[in-house]
Amino acid sequence: MSGGLDLGLRDRLARAGLEGRIPLGAAIAARLAAAAAGAMAGMLAAPAAPGRTSFLVAIVLPLAGFATPDALLERAARLRRRRTLEALPDALDLVAVSAGAGRGPAAALREAGSSGRGPLAEELRRVAAEVDCGLPLDAALGTFRERVPGRETASLAATIGRSRRLGSPLADQLRDQAAALRRDQRRAVGERAARAAPKIQLVVALVLVPSVLLMIAAGLIANADVLLAGF
Repeated sequence: MSGGLDLGLRDRLARAGLEGRIPLGAAIAARLAAAAAGAMAGMLAAPAAPGRTSFLVAIVLPLAGFATPDALLERAARLRRRRTLEALPDALDLVAVSAGAGRGPAAALREAGSSGRGPLAEELRRVAAEVDCGLPLDAALGTFRERVPGRETASLAATIGRSRRLGSPLADQLRDQAAALRRDQRRAVGERAARAAPKIQLVVALVLVPSVLLMIAAGLIANADVLLAGF
C-alpha cells in the first residue's frame, strides 16, 4: 500500500527532518484522511455552487485535501533548509578549525555537529553516525545533499571530496566557502530589504492614508455645526 501511495512522500519527510519522527504509513494515512475530508466538503459545497461549477468543486476539493499534507511538508522543508543554510557558515568555521588541528573530515563534522544545535547540527551528527556505521564519507555526504538540496551543500561535499582525493588543505577552502556564504547572505538580506520598501509604501498608501482621511472627515462632520455657525 505504501509503495503505491508514496509519491515522493518519503523524500519530503526526509527534507523536512521528520523521517524518523513520523512513520511513512502515518503520513500516507494523513494524506488519505485529508482527501476524504476534501471529498466530504466537496459533497456539501457542490450543490450550492452555481451552474456547472458544482462538478468542478466536487473534483477540486478532494484533490486539494490530498495535496495539503504535501504542501505542509514542503513548507516545513523550506523552513528547515533556510535554517540549515543560515547556520552553515559558522559550522564551516568549526570544521575548518578541527581540520586545521589535524582531524579528519568525518571527525571534524562530528565535532561541529556535537557542539551545535538546530537542523544543521542534526544533519552533521547523522553524517558522522553513518560513517561510523561503515558508510563511505562521500556516500554519507551524498545523502546529506539529498536531504538539504542546494549549491551550498553540494559545494561542501565537493570541497571535502576534492581535499581527500588531492590532499589539498581543507581548512582554507572551508574558510573561503564560509566567507562566500556570508557575503551571499548579506546580499540576500539587502535584496529583501529593497523589495520590502515598495510594499511598506503600498500599505501606507492603501491603509494608513485613508484611515487618517476618515478620521479627519469624522472630526469635520462631528463639528460641522461649529464650523458652519458663521455662515
